[in-house]
Amino acid sequence: MAQSRKRKINSECRKFQSRWGKEYFFTEMGNTSETTHFVSKIRKEHDVFMGSLYSIFCILSLLGNGVLLLVAYRKRSSLKPAEFFIVNLSFSDLGMTVSLFPLAIPSAFAHKWLFGELTCLCYAVCGVLFGLSSLTNLTALSSVCCLKVCFPNYGNKFSYSHACLMIVGVWCYAMVFAVGPLANWGHYGPEPYGTACCIDWYAPGQDALSMSYIICLFLLCYALPLGIILLSYILILITVRGSRQAVQQHVSPQTKTTNAHILIVKLSVAVCIGFLTAWSPYAVVAMWAAFGEPDNVPPMAFALAAIFAKSSTIYNPVVYLVFKPNFRKSLSRDTAQIRRRICSSPCKGSPVPGEKDLQRQTSLRCNKDASNSTRLSNGLADSHGACLHCTETDPHCQQTPTQRTACVLVGTSYSEVTVSQLPEKMQADFL
Repeated sequence: MAQSRKRKINSECRKFQSRWGKEYFFTEMGNTSETTHFVSKIRKEHDVFMGSLYSIFCILSLLGNGVLLLVAYRKRSSLKPAEFFIVNLSFSDLGMTVSLFPLAIPSAFAHKWLFGELTCLCYAVCGVLFGLSSLTNLTALSSVCCLKVCFPNYGNKFSYSHACLMIVGVWCYAMVFAVGPLANWGHYGPEPYGTACCIDWYAPGQDALSMSYIICLFLLCYALPLGIILLSYILILITVRGSRQAVQQHVSPQTKTTNAHILIVKLSVAVCIGFLTAWSPYAVVAMWAAFGEPDNVPPMAFALAAIFAKSSTIYNPVVYLVFKPNFRKSLSRDTAQIRRRICSSPCKGSPVPGEKDLQRQTSLRCNKDASNSTRLSNGLADSHGACLHCTETDPHCQQTPTQRTACVLVGTSYSEVTVSQLPEKMQADFL
């Protein structure tokens, strides 16, 4: 009887909460009272674990997405239309990182929500907006890749204006579902585990509008994008497989195109795995809470699903930095330039007495590191020296030129001489 009465009271409390947007909790005597803090529903050590993971995610996401945006900015003049979606995806992931992690991390360590109801509402809106923007952006990117690989006659016509229009559509699509609960189509509230905020997954049991919102959210923001992504990459896989068989049967100049398609397949598989890993757990748990028995859903299930969803902010930049050769080469060149500038700093100015030997050793080491790290994508070394600010008369920056040698056969014996000692005609033939 007591357990049944408690469930009934909890049900009435959720109805009141979904109508007025305030959180209430029950004391041991069964009375209700309002609180300004949301109390965690999971164990303290689990909250500490979540806070630690979120801290790692925040640092890695800032680094990964920041590097990706920096590389895109450095090569902005050569960006392709399809690569605009990668930049937009990095923006949405960075927005999620900046708006969610600074609030979720201290709340997790404090074992309760620290920032009040208005901040909770803003947190939920940002989470839905940036999360759905990332999902929709991945869907648009997959469709563009499919168009370029499987239907090149139409894909080659895809321009910068088309990409910009699709990106605007991505944000508008996400905005509809983010603003919906603010217009009473669905509700925002605390997460079941208590230290974060999102959509009120328990509302469909008491409100028909909330039920329609959850159904549309699941179908249009998870099932439909997942179907488009899988269909697009299946078509890409079939097309690439057919082109490889054609190349094997008839030697043709399509090898370069086929290699590019293979890279797209690898990128596609990685994106699909990331999508399923990040968002499927949260979708399953949310549907369980919305259309099942809410009391049977443990709060820890929502906490683990939220961890997987937030991990997408670090997964996406890693995928594109690893599988996009032009992004990777641009990053390598930028890194090499930074190392050359760092190595050139000991060569500025005159050496301090007593530090001459140390400076010479540092300069030689810098020259060696720069020559090893400035190899470009075509396999040729960069022609720039390590010390950019040194003069030819500076004894610390002079390098001994490499002497080429040749073996001259005389009778049955041979001798080794430098190429510079040979006659001019023999040097020309040798080089």
